[in-house]
Amino acid sequence: MRGATPGIYHLILRLRASRTLQIGRLGGFHFPAGYYVYTGSARNGLERRLARHHSTRKRLHWHIDYLLRAVELIDVVSIATRARAECSRNRRVLSLPGAQVPVRGFGSSDCRCPAHLAYFLERPDIEGGGEKRPRSSESAPSGKRRQ
Repeated sequence: MRGATPGIYHLILRLRASRTLQIGRLGGFHFPAGYYVYTGSARNGLERRLARHHSTRKRLHWHIDYLLRAVELIDVVSIATRARAECSRNRRVLSLPGAQVPVRGFGSSDCRCPAHLAYFLERPDIEGGGEKRPRSSESAPSGKRRQ
């Protein structure tokens, strides 16, 4: 796609109350209240992919689509790159203090990672491109999802 910026991204999500969710064919899972970080790639354009994640009107296709219906999207860290660095960035997130894999296989059906979703009791510090990003306001997130 012409003019599209390829890259990888982290969606920082917040689930205010524990709940059980159906994640497509993967099945039903208990999601504890807290913070989640989803790591994805957008080889055909970060802008379009991130706009899709912010949209509430879409066909449910990826595992993250099911989770996004129940959480607040409170921040996005994106890294413009042509490198296939999704799994290495995901490993960094999973190595952060307090990281847990909430659902094995979530977002990782095409790689050997245990999941591309990490759970944290408290909001983690995620870095993008070597620089800290300022935090979005959690009281009025621009990408707030309705429950």
